[in-house]
Amino acid sequence: MVIAILVLLLQFFGHVKGEDELQNLKGCDIYNGTWVYDDSYPLYNSTQCYHLNMHFDCQQNGRPDQQYLKYRWKPYGCDLPRFNGNDFLERLRNKRIAFVGDSISFNQWQSLTCMLHSHHRHIPFVERIRHHGFSKFTFPNHNVSILLLWNPFLVEHKSTSYGRVLNVSSIGDSDATLWKQSDVLVFNSWLWWLQGGPAKPWDFIADGNDLYKGMDRLVAYEKALTTWAQWVQNSIDFHKTLVFFRGDAARHPNASAWGNYDGRHCGGEREPIFKAKIPLMKIPGEEIVERVIGKMTKAVKLMNITMLSQLRKDGHPGVYASPRHHGMDCSHWCLPGVPDTWNQLFYAELLRSF
Repeated sequence: MVIAILVLLLQFFGHVKGEDELQNLKGCDIYNGTWVYDDSYPLYNSTQCYHLNMHFDCQQNGRPDQQYLKYRWKPYGCDLPRFNGNDFLERLRNKRIAFVGDSISFNQWQSLTCMLHSHHRHIPFVERIRHHGFSKFTFPNHNVSILLLWNPFLVEHKSTSYGRVLNVSSIGDSDATLWKQSDVLVFNSWLWWLQGGPAKPWDFIADGNDLYKGMDRLVAYEKALTTWAQWVQNSIDFHKTLVFFRGDAARHPNASAWGNYDGRHCGGEREPIFKAKIPLMKIPGEEIVERVIGKMTKAVKLMNITMLSQLRKDGHPGVYASPRHHGMDCSHWCLPGVPDTWNQLFYAELLRSF
């Protein structure tokens, strides 16, 4: 009898504590904080995640330092809840989560599947990789599917007889169908808009009935995001679907941007920026995202991870990307690493939403 009462008391006070923590979380700006060293990190070992893409597996690719694995994001005024894979799968039972975007979305998708699988290796899963931009990771016991839907521009991009056309005023039908079938959508677009010269991924930009050989990148980006925003507002049932837009993840190709005039890029960086020698510049695309989402009349949640990612100059593969990669990668992120924090923030947003 005494034991039963103690169990009930523990459950009650645990519930009360949990409710207090949730209320604290709901009133907290979880994107404003600092990186703190935490020896309990990382959240998993890359060897526990056999499906991890070689490009992101910096330790297996020979990166000699491990300090970059040991930093935890600490918001000012609250603590992020520790990622709980069982709770995550229970909350999203019978649901489809889709990450829509570019290779940084792939980075985040791989992080989430590794976080879930490495901590719950006893839970059956099915991985299905398709070509043409569709990948799927399913936990059958919970009927939870985590999809990667490749669309780096969020608008229609197709090959024609006269060249590759990026249509900033249209969403492709096949994309729209898959998006509408999802219960949680996490969109992102920025990295591919930066590519120029021979790497530029389009020959023409279509805007309505007009076709342009060239257009200012930021103008085209805002037109495309506006098209996406209009489609989301008109096509998504917000009573059934949660919609997020993850902000730009930041790149670190130029060491002078954070006051390191002796360096050239992210190579050799071993710790975050704790106090910048010069103010960090706002990324141009960030302002456009904030402006477009700010005009939307329906609740799309901006996961504003740009600033906290800007502080992590140490988190990129650099020369420790895939052996097939030549050069310095200061755009993508090592795993384990910074994208795990994006997914902890994603988990916190789900706790605030359900």
